[in-house]
Amino acid sequence: MTMEQQQLKRVLEGALLAAGRPLELKHLAELFEDDERPDTVDLQDALLDIQRDCEGRGYTLKRVASGYRFQVVEEVAPWVGRLWEEKPQRYSRAMLETLALIAYRQPITRGDIEDIRGVAVSSHIIKTLQEREWVRVVGHKDVPGRPAMYATTRKFLDYFNLSNLDELPSLAEIADLDSLNGELALGDDSVDPAAEAANTDQAEAEAEAEAEAEAEAEAEAEAEAEAEAEAEAEAEAEADPDGSPYLENGR
Repeated sequence: MTMEQQQLKRVLEGALLAAGRPLELKHLAELFEDDERPDTVDLQDALLDIQRDCEGRGYTLKRVASGYRFQVVEEVAPWVGRLWEEKPQRYSRAMLETLALIAYRQPITRGDIEDIRGVAVSSHIIKTLQEREWVRVVGHKDVPGRPAMYATTRKFLDYFNLSNLDELPSLAEIADLDSLNGELALGDDSVDPAAEAANTDQAEAEAEAEAEAEAEAEAEAEAEAEAEAEAEAEAEAEADPDGSPYLENGR
């Protein structure tokens, strides 16, 4: 005997609120015993009713890549965001450009990103994107060195309220990458524009400086290795100037 629709909705609402993360249909179905388990159609109908019930409220039921979840509507995000004392982290243009290229050109290598942007990509940028679990290594390109190929993750889709990559906005819609920072910051409009620009420029300069420092460190390491090799060669030449085999005790 299946559960009546109204009770089904209440169970689903409670589960989605308590989970604190998106839930897929199969996870929602597992909440019920076999004799009362609703089928997929009943679950979808109940979720659609819940979504309609949310109209005009400060929250909504949203389907993302990992399943269904309740979330704050964009119109009230600036106020809700003030619940957190710390200012949301803002990202440099270099990082946003890197993330956009991975999203739209995936799978893509770090070298490909550098060719398109025309500047080096700091390892700090890639590391940050991986730590946020927005990108991951999906393979290695079949070229010398076998560089890693990067692609976006399901968590990336969840964060940007997307159920799949087909829902990505057109490149024209995100031509102003600075607008992405507003979305990432839950619409926080209390940041002074001049300070925001300064922070963005500073972050980008730091990323580029780090990339230059890495290149210099690699060059220094190579030069040091060459110097050591030359020193060893000179030492061997001094020990055996005529190239003859070494004779112990003159024999």
